[in-house]
Parts: sequence; C-alpha cells; structure tokens
Amino acid sequence: MNKKLVMLTAYDYPTAKIVDEVGVDYLLVGDSLGMVVLGYPNTTFVTMQDMLHHVQAVARGAKKSIIVADMPIHTYDNTEDALKNAKLFIKAGAHMVKIEGNKPEIVKALKKKNINVIGHLGLLPQTAETYRVQGKDRKAAQEIFQAAINLENAGVQAIILECIPQRLAEKITQQLKVPSIGIGAGKFCDGQVLVLHDVIGLSGFQGKFVKQYANVRETIKNAVSAFKEDVLKERFPAEKESFL
Repeated sequence: MNKKLVMLTAYDYPTAKIVDEVGVDYLLVGDSLGMVVLGYPNTTFVTMQDMLHHVQAVARGAKKSIIVADMPIHTYDNTEDALKNAKLFIKAGAHMVKIEGNKPEIVKALKKKNINVIGHLGLLPQTAETYRVQGKDRKAAQEIFQAAINLENAGVQAIILECIPQRLAEKITQQLKVPSIGIGAGKFCDGQVLVLHDVIGLSGFQGKFVKQYANVRETIKNAVSAFKEDVLKERFPAEKESFL
C-alpha cells in the first residue's frame, strides 16, 4: 500500500466536524471515550447507551470520513448479541464496527449481514490486566500473527495493531492483504491511529507512542483564567458585550 491511512478518534459533533474537514480516512468513535470524555477508570465501564450517544453526535458532524464504532465489552460475546448491537451502531450513523481479539466467528456473522468490521489485536484495553507491550516473546508474537490471519480470512476490512514490537507489526503487514493500522506498533503499518485528545494535549496522556501536536489544555486553562479575572475585576461584560 502506497498511501498511508489516517485514523483519529472523535467523540462529539465539533471535533468530528473539524477532523472531517481536514480529511482523514477513518473517524473512530472509540470506547476510549470512557476515560477521555466520561471519566471512567477504564473502557469496561462503557455501555452501548454511551457509545450510541457519541456515534450519533459524530455522524452529525462528519460528512466524508468513514465512521467506525467501537463495540463495548460483552456486546459481541456471541453472534446474536454482536449482530443486534452492530445493527444499532449502523442505524446510529456508523459505517463499520470494531471488535477486539481473535473472534473470526463474530466477523463472519457480521459480514454475512453486510456489516463491515475492523479487527483489533495486540494490547486489548477491554481485557488487559496491565497496559504493556504485547507479543514480545515468540509464542505471544505467533499468536498475534495467527490471529491476524484468522481475522483476514474471516473478512475484516482492516486490523488495528496496538502496542506490539515494530518488527512483528511489519511481518503482519507484509502478510496481510487488508490494511494494518498501528498505534504504538511502529512505522511499517499501512496507517496510523491516535486518540485526538492525546494529539492536541487535552487528555494529559503522553505515552511513548503518542506525539502531541498542540497543547489545547493550556489554551483552555488560560482562557478560563482570563475570563475569571475579567469578571472579578468587572472588565466583562464591557459596553461592546452589552445591549445598550
């Protein structure tokens, strides 16, 4: 693949609109919104109701990008639940869904009903006990490699590879016909994804695999501080902000 794919998360209307206007291939409404937006300790607290609410908001803002909805934990434990919940995401405005782990039977069931799926291997936030690099030893690396083949054979449109060694990601990418999208998986993947709030410095998270391109957190803090000071010193509202 020559042209690299670009994926970013979006959780609401205004950020979806901005990122869509810039132009990215995929907007991922990730269950990472649990920590980034809702203040949960991890993704396992995220519900279908949470996700549908945010997918609908993103769909109202994005007109060009492919919207991918993250399926929360236990919403695709079996084919019946997976199909029922995936249909709700499509109705809410998503074009595709994403699932974690080596679940080819779920992918096949969704594909049979014309629902496109993105896989997710390596570090799996929904079930990980600790957040660390996966696939460092030969056995673990082989399991991830085989899972990628299984998912491709089942019919996924792409596979996200999270927090795995660069050489393993390169090997998987060379093997697959579908695109690989890396997050903490090195430069050889067909595309890259990051959490938007990490990219703009709003989350405060600066993991090894994150590059921060702005510090919106400080910008907001400075603006709020200036507003507070203007109110306390009676500089706001001035005549130009008042109806005379």
